[in-house]
Amino acid sequence: MRELEGALRKIVAYSKFHNQPVTLELVKSALKELLSVNRGHITVEAIQKTVAEYYKIKVADMYSKRRPANIARPRQIAMYLSKEMTQKSLPEIGELFGGRDHTTVLHAVRKIGELRRRQSDLNHALHMLEQSIRG
Repeated sequence: MRELEGALRKIVAYSKFHNQPVTLELVKSALKELLSVNRGHITVEAIQKTVAEYYKIKVADMYSKRRPANIARPRQIAMYLSKEMTQKSLPEIGELFGGRDHTTVLHAVRKIGELRRRQSDLNHALHMLEQSIRG
């Protein structure tokens, strides 16, 4: 329900900003990012697999309770990308990462988002991963 309300608000704001009536074309323009994500059917599992391959770890490490840095950082990156590239909620993402709490996912999203702004090498890696996931 929240997603629908958000989409409707985005359409209304887009219509007002561009001073145009709501038409099918306007809706497509306003929601192009949302529609393209859904069209590609990006899944958390696909993100986990891509990130695991990139960082040369096992996909099973995404679910494990182990926390060495060589596993924890890629797991946080996969959580971040899952939130950015899918419509999954924090609890849903946490469940797909071995039953982690939604606050763990929120911490990962905030941390990687902040590091992305400060570290150009991480930003580049994330960009490469995003391109790879989108196909």
